[in-house]
Amino acid sequence: MVYVICEPCIGNKDQSCTEVCPVECIYEGPDQFFIHPDRCIGCSACAAVCPVEAIYDEDEVPEQWKSYIQKNREYAEKYAPD
Repeated sequence: MVYVICEPCIGNKDQSCTEVCPVECIYEGPDQFFIHPDRCIGCSACAAVCPVEAIYDEDEVPEQWKSYIQKNREYAEKYAPD
């Protein structure tokens, strides 16, 4: 189970999610935070604290935000530290 950060994060970038992630797999991109899909352990700690409800289990991402699944993967490849 992988979590995905969707549109409500854009322009907000509250860091609550990064502070609770036990594996530090949430990174800052140019317009929002993103979750590295290969490093996420599916614990849901980030989703529980997100003040704008932008974080979803990959299988539960609303239809209008399905493109954020790929966006998170692309951001991971481009912006995540090695």
